[in-house]
Amino acid sequence: MDLRTVDGQFLVPATLDTVPDHPVESQETFYQWVIGRLRALLRFQKVEVTVYGVEHVPTAGGGLFAMNHTGYYDFIFGGVPGYLRGKRLVRFMAKKEIFDKPVVGHAMRAMQHIPVDRSNGRSSVDEAVQRIKKGQLLGIFPESTISRSFELADFKNGAARIAQHADAPLIPMVIWGSQRLWTKGRKKELGRNGFPVIIRVGAPIDTSGEPDAVVDKLKASMQELLDESRAEYNERFGPFGDGADWLPASMGGSAPTLEEAREIDAKLKAEKKKRRK
Repeated sequence: MDLRTVDGQFLVPATLDTVPDHPVESQETFYQWVIGRLRALLRFQKVEVTVYGVEHVPTAGGGLFAMNHTGYYDFIFGGVPGYLRGKRLVRFMAKKEIFDKPVVGHAMRAMQHIPVDRSNGRSSVDEAVQRIKKGQLLGIFPESTISRSFELADFKNGAARIAQHADAPLIPMVIWGSQRLWTKGRKKELGRNGFPVIIRVGAPIDTSGEPDAVVDKLKASMQELLDESRAEYNERFGPFGDGADWLPASMGGSAPTLEEAREIDAKLKAEKKKRRK
């Protein structure tokens, strides 16, 4: 597929159409300023970002992106398709603890991200539904935390419930390569490494049926997008040596398997709970 460069930075299919900037979101001064700083960061790090499926991003009205979660930069990359679709903004659902930090919390609220209190998840779901009904785009990680295995881990059904109650499109998105920059269990590589990243957005999921059934459809769609992205990544940028710690075990890497990752997370969660006592 032929690609072209947008804004001197992002690679997209040559056939992608250009749409007008969103009349309101493109004028949100602070969030757009933050995006400008993050774009500068990616340029400094020479990160090459290829984006497919931007046409699935609504040019107006609300929607919910469901994304895989392999690294801390996913909050940056997850907003790129919206930016490329008329400078639309994605508000993320993120754990409440982030909002409790003085400076970061203020910035998160200014960008209208949504805090998730895991002891009272219902309130964040209700807030997400209302935001989407008001026309906002939201981003959610169904795995709820970074997957150390870099595979799709267990999904919670919050994304399905939010999309159903908001009567909004549930849009699958996968990000591949983010884990090479900064993730759990491996050293940060935040220099000018030029690591490539592929973002792939799929068509909205049919949200009819029970939430768990919708989640199954969502996960199947995301797995298909992920498989396609991994194959392209290897073809364009590989081959990669066996045992790379950012590659899943299923691809010859040394990352923990899904089961091993579950055990690591459970152990760390128990230790954290013990320290709080």
